[in-house]
Amino acid sequence: MQDLGISVLFKGINFQRLLGGLWVTLRLALITIGLSCLFGLLFGLLMLSKRKIVQFFCRVWLEIVRFMPQLVLLYLVYFGFARLFGWDLDGETSAVIVFTFWGTAEMGDLIRGALTSIPPHQTESAAAIGLTKGQVYLYVLIPQTLRRLLPQAINLSTRIIKTTALVKMINVTEVLKVGQQIIGQFYRQPDAAFWVYFVIFLLYFLVCWPFSLLAKQLEKRWA
Repeated sequence: MQDLGISVLFKGINFQRLLGGLWVTLRLALITIGLSCLFGLLFGLLMLSKRKIVQFFCRVWLEIVRFMPQLVLLYLVYFGFARLFGWDLDGETSAVIVFTFWGTAEMGDLIRGALTSIPPHQTESAAAIGLTKGQVYLYVLIPQTLRRLLPQAINLSTRIIKTTALVKMINVTEVLKVGQQIIGQFYRQPDAAFWVYFVIFLLYFLVCWPFSLLAKQLEKRWA
C-alpha cells in the first residue's frame, strides 16, 4: 500500500480535505443554481418582451455569455472590476456573480424556448372556454413549460457544478485546488497525481450522475 499513490489520500486528513473542497464546490454551485433559476425566470420573460430595446439588451447579454469564456469573466470581475472600482470581492463572491450572470442568461433562454414552444391555439382555446389569464398560466402554460424546461434545467445545473472547477484560478480552495495542494505535498510520489485526480473525477461523477439520471427519467416520462 505504501508504494501506491492512492495511499496519500489516507495520510493525515487528506481525504477529509478533499471532501471539504467538494463542499465548497457544491455550495457555490447550489447558490448559483438558485439565483440563476430566480433571475432566469425574469430574464426569460424579458426576452419575450415586444419592446425592441429590451430585446436588444437581452440579446447582447446572451451573446456575451455564449462567446465569452467563463474564465475570462472570472478574471474580469475578480482582478479587473474589483480593482478598478475598489470593490472588496473575495474569490467565492466573484464566482457567484460570474456564474449567476452566465446561468441567468442560459436559464432565461431555456424558459423562453419552453414558453414559445407551446402552440398559441392552446392559450386561445383556454381563453375561449372562459379561463382567466391567471388560470391560463396556472393550468395550461406553467405545467407544459415545466415539462419542457426541467430536463434541460437539470442538465444546466450539472454544467454549473462542473464549471465551478474554474474558481481555483482565483484562489478559491475547492476540491480541485485541494487536490493540487495534496499532490504538491507528495510530489516525490509520481503516481500520486493520477490517484488524486481519479478520486476527484469520482467525486464529480457521484455528484452529477444522479442529476443526469433524473433528467433522462423526466424526459422518458414526459415524452
